[in-house]
Amino acid sequence: MKNPLILEINTWVWLSELTLKYDQAITLYNLPSGEWDCIRNQAFDHIWLMGVWKRSPAGLQIAMQHPDIIDACQHALPGFTATDMVGSPYCIQDYSVDEMLGGLEGILKARDEIHARGMKLLLDFVPNHVAPDHPWTESHARYFIQGTEEDLYNSPGDYLRTDGAILARARDPFYPPWPDVVQVNAFSQGLRDAYKKVLSDMTVVCDGIRCDMAMLVTNRIFGKTWGERGGLTPDTEFWVEVIGDIKMTHPGFIFIAEVYWDMEWELQQQGFDFCYDKRLYDRLLQGSVESIRQHIAADLSYQDRLLRFIENHDEPRISSLLEPARHRAAAVMVSTLPGARLFHHGQFEGRTVRIPVFLSRSAQEPVDFQLKDFYDRVLELTSRSLFREGEWNLCQVRGWPDNDTCRNLLSWSWSLPGHRALIIINYSRDASQGVVIWPWREEPETSLLLKDVLHDASYERSGGDLTDNGLFVDLGPWDFHFLIF
Repeated sequence: MKNPLILEINTWVWLSELTLKYDQAITLYNLPSGEWDCIRNQAFDHIWLMGVWKRSPAGLQIAMQHPDIIDACQHALPGFTATDMVGSPYCIQDYSVDEMLGGLEGILKARDEIHARGMKLLLDFVPNHVAPDHPWTESHARYFIQGTEEDLYNSPGDYLRTDGAILARARDPFYPPWPDVVQVNAFSQGLRDAYKKVLSDMTVVCDGIRCDMAMLVTNRIFGKTWGERGGLTPDTEFWVEVIGDIKMTHPGFIFIAEVYWDMEWELQQQGFDFCYDKRLYDRLLQGSVESIRQHIAADLSYQDRLLRFIENHDEPRISSLLEPARHRAAAVMVSTLPGARLFHHGQFEGRTVRIPVFLSRSAQEPVDFQLKDFYDRVLELTSRSLFREGEWNLCQVRGWPDNDTCRNLLSWSWSLPGHRALIIINYSRDASQGVVIWPWREEPETSLLLKDVLHDASYERSGGDLTDNGLFVDLGPWDFHFLIF
């Protein structure tokens, strides 16, 4: 599916909220069908149930002794107690659905409910590491980066002793190791074959996976991180081999890469259907309008396979970072660019507290009903075939010698026979004017009614004037036009 809408749900927290709502224990197995209807009514195509796999008791004990983790949990959840911690969903003891969430029966029931509404189910896959009490650490130590007694003595923060061996704690090449997970050896053929089996089993319960820190197991990055400890570099890339194996029997299975360090194109070439667009996220928060313009001017074969977002479980809540007008402008942007569009549970209601993934519940926050109404309208609009199947084009904007505020304006169009839309955004804190070069050729005598559907405004313009002179716009700070005609 082109340009899908994806909703990420923190599964454990969501079920805790529903347990309070219905005053009974809610799991994926007995979840009221109306909750699935609500998600479908928001026009989502895919639901990413984040954090369903069995979490590690050993990892939980490590986390509970980590001051920074405890401080983050206390800050996010007033009245926090140790019973609120359930461990990290990325410290996986076993790729089986946690019984507290409904187990295998629960995920199969959820999958069937999701499929019955024409949606697809996405789950997590963590290729770079597993929990220290994962069965493989005892039975298949060769799947991991191993250490020696000397390593453990000299660098106790980098290695740990398991029942099977001394293993390296997992890390990326730029930061100290994560304390609660052990490092797999992505160069090990045995590990690769074992992961193929894990993923083959996943195809039974879901339609695709979001791959955590996917760039860490590429030959280049893994070799840089672990050097000789990883052994000889394989001839084939990890993802080329693993994705190729799964796609051979399940060609529609979806692979999404969490990826950073400007490696999106590289991982697209290794087989991923979509890759995180972290560059756009960073530029929306800190970059210039020109840097955004250059980014979205890239070839469509690249952009169509990016995943746009302004919030997910790893990032701060967008309502805590951006003023309301800028938040709306950024939301319109990521919702109307080509590629997958990811939204996060709680984003629509304006939640401001980022929930540490270790927690089973969240603090109650008031709902921003105006923001929710705005998102409902945006989702309804962008779920239309125009924004799914239409042709997207970046539009030029020009100004005048004595007024260069046009540099703050971004514009693009969507076209489908019988339907057209034009998006214009002033992504700055200054009032800005410019002329959008009209992307279509109109008959000179026609009159066009341009409806700004998010502002309940209409503008009538001459087709000949639009073709010859473009569309003049004057937008206030962080304002936009969402024109359909």
